[in-house]
Parts: sequence; C-alpha cells; structure tokens
Amino acid sequence: MPTNRAQILDWIRNYAVVIRENRDYLTQLDSAIGDADHGANMDRGFQAVVAKLPTVEDKDIGTILKSSGMTLLSTVGGAGGPLYGTLFMQFGTAGVGKEELADTDVVAMFDAGLKGVVNRGKAEVGDKTMVDALTPAVAALREAVDKGEPLPAALAAMRAAAEQGMTGTIPLVARKGRASYLGERSAGHQDPGATSSYLLLKTAAETLTK
Repeated sequence: MPTNRAQILDWIRNYAVVIRENRDYLTQLDSAIGDADHGANMDRGFQAVVAKLPTVEDKDIGTILKSSGMTLLSTVGGAGGPLYGTLFMQFGTAGVGKEELADTDVVAMFDAGLKGVVNRGKAEVGDKTMVDALTPAVAALREAVDKGEPLPAALAAMRAAAEQGMTGTIPLVARKGRASYLGERSAGHQDPGATSSYLLLKTAAETLTK
C-alpha cells in the first residue's frame, strides 16, 4: 500500500504532539551540552507548522513538506532551524506533484532529507549530531525496501537503527555545534538533535503504516 497524503499530515501533527510531550526532556539533554533551548525551539517550530497545515493540506505531498520546512526555517532558533528546515524541504523533493508515495519514494524522501542535513551542517557520523541517528536509519530503511520487505517492517528497522544511533552518541565527544566547545566534557551525554531525530523517525514508523 502506498503512503498517502493523509498519513504524511498525520505524521507531522503527531510529531508536533511528541515534541510537546518531550519538550522538557529535550531541554534537559540540551542543558548538559548546549544552550538548553532545543526543546522550546522545536516545540515552537512544530506548533507553527501545524498551524500552517490547513493552508496546504489539500496540496501535493511535496508542497506540504516544503511548506513545513520553510516554516521551521523561520520559527526555530539555534542550529535546529536551518537543519530541520532543510530536512523537511528536502523531504519535499521526493513528493513533488504526488498524492501518494511508493515505498521507494519513502526511501528517496528520507535519503534526500539526510543528504540535505549533511550538506547544511557539514557533519558526519561520529560528530555527535542528528546525523548519527539519521544515517544508520536511512541505510536500514533502504536495505529493507531493497530486499522487498513491506513498509511497516522497513520503517521498524529504520526506527531501531535510529534508536541505536541516538544512544550511540552518549560516549562520543562532540565535534560540531555548541557542544563541541565542551571538548571531552561533552562525552557521557546523549545528543539532543539525535534524540529529536529519533523521535521523528519513531513517529513515522508509528504513523506511516496505518
């Protein structure tokens, strides 16, 4: 079954709820190695995205995702704005003119988003950023779809890989962003960007298969 526009809209709305529920948790993580604003910034941004959805919910999937990215760029502060804005704008490139996405389109969507974040932030795996969660997740999704696994199983593999990547940031020394200023003291803390990325993919796994 292809992924339809209603599921994409539900994914975005559900993620806004998840971010609201985890706002304090993300802030707590960010207070250890950042500016203690990731939770508040993400919450503000996705509440703005949800408020904008009624103006685009009858459009194609690409327009919905690109609009979400533009809203994030203009409302999320810190590093999260450019990175999540880019993520969603690049998600939209796989859905241009489409009312539904084949499984290969879903892979292309997440792959484009990851590449956009890497190009924007110049981070790589091991730098203790959201890339540590996104990279293995997209690889797991692509591998599962290439093997012909149904999308629910592929998204479950993506979620599991994202979780492993997220927890894998704990021992890392940050090499990018505000956390990098702490040097060795950044080790022992889970990266907030990797955490919000995991929550995004977890929400996708729970929503895009219904």
